[in-house]
Amino acid sequence: MAEYRKDPDVIATLDPESYRVTQENGTERPGTGAYLGNKEPGIYVDIVSGEPLFASSTKYESGCGWPSFVKPIEPENITELRDVSMGMIRTEVRSKHGDSHLGHVFPDGPADRGGLRYCINSAALRFVHRDDMEAEGYGKYLDQVEERA
Repeated sequence: MAEYRKDPDVIATLDPESYRVTQENGTERPGTGAYLGNKEPGIYVDIVSGEPLFASSTKYESGCGWPSFVKPIEPENITELRDVSMGMIRTEVRSKHGDSHLGHVFPDGPADRGGLRYCINSAALRFVHRDDMEAEGYGKYLDQVEERA
């Protein structure tokens, strides 16, 4: 079993935007994230710890300007915290082991898929393509990733 943790050596290599988002609770500008339009099969992992977070099969176009998912791939890898910043009450989403700020979860997702919208910053993620999942130690999640035409 893989061990996921907040790795200071990885944090030191983050680009400024990924550092700002994951370590300083930042938010990338809407419509700018590298994974917003990604339609390739695979999984999204925490850029700091590598813990698996979301599968491409749960990603959908919400129109919010950030990658959106209906559920985490491993719910135990997600921590949800009350966030009262920005003059509103929201639920912040963080990776459990990496303690990276990922984004927020809202109750306005597709009702037929559970009703949640995990609105996640691309800068907090690393995408692992289906073809590379086994080699990178994520093979057990292949059944959660569908082939896309």
